[in-house]
Amino acid sequence: MRARLTKDFCFEAAHHLPSLPEGHKCIQMHGHSFKVEVSIEGEVDPKIGWIYDHKCISDAMKPLLDQLDHAVLNDVEGLESPTIEVMCAWFWRKLEPDLPGLAEITIFETPTARCSFRGEF
Repeated sequence: MRARLTKDFCFEAAHHLPSLPEGHKCIQMHGHSFKVEVSIEGEVDPKIGWIYDHKCISDAMKPLLDQLDHAVLNDVEGLESPTIEVMCAWFWRKLEPDLPGLAEITIFETPTARCSFRGEF
């Protein structure tokens, strides 16, 4: 049996988007309460009943969340212009080596605005 496992994480951070046209409000420094969903797909182990332990996802995310929480995202290597699209790809590159079966990263910038990424560059 195949299944998809999703775990949610939250962090607070500030950023500005320097590549936007002059006059756009998001050029200014501002903050968000980001929510990140990390989804894994794979075969359910019939002996234990799961794809793998949720803790594996938490362990892989911990150093990234430690780096981003209450930070200015523009100061993080690879996030110099941190749109949620760029952030999804950044998370993917960081997590893929440690999370076999990584299927999707979704980042919510606000409760009504999000981006999903499935690893196609």
